Amino acid sequence: AKQFLERMEKPNVDRIEGVSPAVAIEQKNPVKTSRSTVGTATEVYDYLRLLWARVGRTYCPQCGRWIRPDSPTTAVDRVLELEPGTRIIVAFAPRRAAKVSHTRLVESLRALGFVRVLADGKEVDLGAPGAENARKLGVNLASCAEVLVAVDRLIVRPDERDRLADSLGTAFVEGEGEAVVLVTSTRAAKGDSAAERLENTRLRVVDRLQFTERFRCPEHAEVEFADPRPQLFSFNNPYGSCPTCTGFGATLEYDLDLIVPDPQRTLAHGAIDPWTKPRYTRERERLRRFANEQGVSVDAPWKDLPERFRAAVLHGTKGFRGVIPFLKSRERKRYKQYIRVFLRQYQRPVVCPTCSGGRLRAEACNVKVAGRTIAYVSELPLEALQRWFTDLDLPEWERLIAATILREIEARLAFLVDIGLGYLTLSRQTRTLSGGEAQRINLANALGAGLVDTLYVLDEPTVGLHPRDTRAMLQLLHRLVEAGSSVLVVEHDMMSLREADHIVELGPGSGEHGGQVVFQGSPSELERADTITGRYFSGREGIPVTERRPVNRGRVVLEGARLHNLRGVDVEIPLAALTVVTGVSGSGKSTLVHDVLYHALKRATGEDVTAKLHLGEAVGAYRKLDGAARLEGVVLVDQSPIGRTPRSNPATYIGAWDEVRRIFAEQPTARKRGYKASRFSFNVDGGRCEACKGAGAVEVEMIFMADVFVPCDVCGGARFKPETLEVSIKGLNVRQVLDLTADEAMRFFIRHDRLGQMLWQLQQVGLGYLRLGQPAPTLSGGEAQRLKIARELVEGGRRPGRKLYLLDEPTTGLAADDVRKLLKVLARLLDLGNTVLVIEHNLDVIKSADWVIDLGPGAGDAGGRVVAMGRPEDVAAVPESVTGRCLRDVLGRVGTASAVG
Repeated sequence: AKQFLERMEKPNVDRIEGVSPAVAIEQKNPVKTSRSTVGTATEVYDYLRLLWARVGRTYCPQCGRWIRPDSPTTAVDRVLELEPGTRIIVAFAPRRAAKVSHTRLVESLRALGFVRVLADGKEVDLGAPGAENARKLGVNLASCAEVLVAVDRLIVRPDERDRLADSLGTAFVEGEGEAVVLVTSTRAAKGDSAAERLENTRLRVVDRLQFTERFRCPEHAEVEFADPRPQLFSFNNPYGSCPTCTGFGATLEYDLDLIVPDPQRTLAHGAIDPWTKPRYTRERERLRRFANEQGVSVDAPWKDLPERFRAAVLHGTKGFRGVIPFLKSRERKRYKQYIRVFLRQYQRPVVCPTCSGGRLRAEACNVKVAGRTIAYVSELPLEALQRWFTDLDLPEWERLIAATILREIEARLAFLVDIGLGYLTLSRQTRTLSGGEAQRINLANALGAGLVDTLYVLDEPTVGLHPRDTRAMLQLLHRLVEAGSSVLVVEHDMMSLREADHIVELGPGSGEHGGQVVFQGSPSELERADTITGRYFSGREGIPVTERRPVNRGRVVLEGARLHNLRGVDVEIPLAALTVVTGVSGSGKSTLVHDVLYHALKRATGEDVTAKLHLGEAVGAYRKLDGAARLEGVVLVDQSPIGRTPRSNPATYIGAWDEVRRIFAEQPTARKRGYKASRFSFNVDGGRCEACKGAGAVEVEMIFMADVFVPCDVCGGARFKPETLEVSIKGLNVRQVLDLTADEAMRFFIRHDRLGQMLWQLQQVGLGYLRLGQPAPTLSGGEAQRLKIARELVEGGRRPGRKLYLLDEPTTGLAADDVRKLLKVLARLLDLGNTVLVIEHNLDVIKSADWVIDLGPGAGDAGGRVVAMGRPEDVAAVPESVTGRCLRDVLGRVGTASAVG
C-alpha cells in the first residue's frame, strides 16, 4: 500500500500539531452485497455464533430430547445413579465387516483379551474349549443380529467408581465412541439340562443404558447431529449456510407476471416477453406452429386463450418446450453476463422454502440457547434482543463459560440502542441502511472498541435522526469526550451546535466563495456573530411559513399497507401539494414510502420494479390504492450515488456535457481536424486517454485498506489526449472547462441559453459550487439527491406535469440557508402541478408542509401506525405525537396566524 500512498494527492499545510490517532466515519453506506447484515457489520452476530457453539444445546427435532455427547465421566455419573447393588455389564458392539467369518471374529476378540460375548441375548464364553467351533457352540457370531462384547461385569457401588470408569473408557475406545451398560439378572431357561444351563445361560436384561460420544439421539440413532462449532451458524460459510439459498435467505423464482407482463397482448404481438428478444426468432416460430396445431389464434389476447393452452405455453407439454423450461435451460450459461441480466428480468426473490429466510442449514436450528435458535434472536429488534439477554437465565457452569461472550454482546447492544438503532434487527441487510444508519453503526463499533485519546471525525451523525433521537446521539458523543477522546463533527443541526464546546464556521459562501474561517468560538459567541450560521442560530433570520396550498384537488389514497412494522396503515396524499412523512427513527417511514407506496404506484402505472430487487428484499402488501390514475408517473429521488466511477460527474448526469461537447466540436480547430462531438467524450474511444479510459484516475486495490483512486500516470488527470486538449474556447480547453464550477460555467457560457438553463438548475438546488467534472464517488448522499432533483427540473423545464416525486431526507448536508433554497426548488415543482412527498426530520421543512403524515409513536414494534395526519397545526395539537410536540415550539416562534396562511 505504501507505494501508492505516495501517488495520492496530499493537502498543503504549514504545520500540524497535537493530532491524535484518528477514526473518520463517513455518512455513506458502501456495502452493496446482500450477505452483509447488521449482525455481521457490528460483530454481534459473530459473538452469537460463538455463544451458540459454546453453550447451545442440541435437541432432536423428532422427540425433542436434549442431545449430549457422552464421555466416561458423564457415563459413570449416570450409572452410579442406579440403585446400589444393581448388577451391570459394560459392553460395546464391535465393528463387523460384511464378509467377516465367525472364526476370524472370535480370534480377533480373543487377541484383544475379550472372552465373553452376548450374541442375540445369549452369553457365550470364547475362552471355553471348543468355543470357536460354531457347530458345537450353536452360535455364529457373523450372522447374529447383535453382538456385544463384555468388557466387565460388576455391581454398582460407590467404591467401584474407578473400575467402572476404566471399563467404560475401554468400551468407548473399542466401540469407536459407543458403549452399552446392561442392567441384568440371570436366569436359566426351563427344561435345560445342567450342562445346557452352564453353556447356554440366557441373560434377562432389566434396563439398557446407551452411551455415545457422537451427537446422536438414543431413540433415533439413524440421525447424527452436526458438531455445534461457530462455522455451523455462519450463513457466509458453506458449512453452515442453507444449501437451497446458499445463505441469502431467499431464492429467485420465475414469475408469471413478469413473463407475461400484459395479459391484453396477443402471442403475435409479444405476450411472452422472453421470446420477444431478437435472438429468439426460432422460439417465436415454434410457438406459432404450436398454436396452429392446437387451433389457437395468435391474434387473440393472452387472457382469452384456453387455460390448458396457456399452461402448456408456460410449463411445456409433449412436443413443445414451454417458456419456463426454456429459461431454466439458459441457466447453464449463467457465466455470461448478458444471460444473467436476461434471466433476472423474469425472476422475483421469494423466501427460501427450506430455511424460511433463516439463511442457515437445518442442523443449526437444532441448537438452542434458552430454548431459542440463533435465527430467532437475529429477527428480534435490538431493543428486544437487549431485554432477552438481560433476562437470560443460564446454569452456573454455562454462564461461567459464556461470561466474556455475554459481556461483549451486551456492551455492543447497549451502544446500538443508545445510538438510536434499537429498531433494527441483526438480520437486516446492511445495504438497505441509510447513510446515517450506516454511520451510526460504524460509530457504535468505534465505541465498542473502547479506544481512548483518539480523534473521531464524524460527518453529520444526526442525519436520519428525529430531534428526539438527536439528544441520545449527543449524549454518546459526550461519553467519547469524557473517555478522553476528541470529537470533530461536521454538522448543521442547531441542537448539535448548542451542545458543542467549540464551533468553527467556514464560508462566507460555497465553492469558490468559501474556504475561509469566518468564525471560531463558543455557542454563546456564535449567537452574536454576524455570519449566516450566527444569524440563523440566534433567530435573527429564519425560514418563514408561506401560505399553505389547498389539499382538496384530489388525493392518492393507500389503504392497508403492511410490511415489517407497518400493520394495515391507511394514508392520504393530497395532489399538487407538499406532503412530509415524519416520525421517530425506525417508525416505518422508509418502509411506507419506498417499499409499499413506490412499488404500488409503479405497478399501477404498468411498471413492476420487483424484478430489480436484491435477494432478501421484500415488497409491501396493501389492500387498496386510489388516485394513481391522476398521476403521469412516480419518481424516486433517493440518496444513492449517481455513478460508481470518476467518469460520472454532474455535467454528464444533467446532460450539460452533451452541450459542451457540441460547442467544442464547433470550434475552428475542431472543424479543421474533423473532430466530432464524440471526440470530447471520456466515455468512448477517440479523444480520451486510453490508459485511464477517460477517468483521469486509476482505481487501486489496497487489500487491507479502502480502495483509492490515484491520478493517471499517462495523462496526469487530464482525461484526454494532448491533441484533444489543443482545442479551446476563449482560451480554455476541455479539461479546464471540467474544472469550472457551475457558477463559473454559467458566466463563461453566457451566450448559450440551453446550457445556461441546465447550469441554472444546478444553482437553484444549491449546487452551484460543484465543479462540472467532479467525480461521482466524491459526492455526498445529499448532493447526489439534489443532482437528481436538478435533472428532473432540466427534463421538466417549464412544462406542467402531474408526477409524484418521492424524496428521502433532501436536507442532508444542507445548512439553514440552503434549506430555504431547497424549499423554493420544491415549490417550483409544485407550481408546475406536480406532487412532492418528502421523508424528513427537519422541522423547518415540516412546518412548511401542506400536509403531514406522522408515524409512530415509537420505533420498531412500537411504531408502524399513523399517529397524526393533517396540516402541521393539526399534528402539533396531537398529544401522542412526538413530532407534534417539537412542532409546537417551532410554530409558536413563527406565529400561528402566518402559519395558517
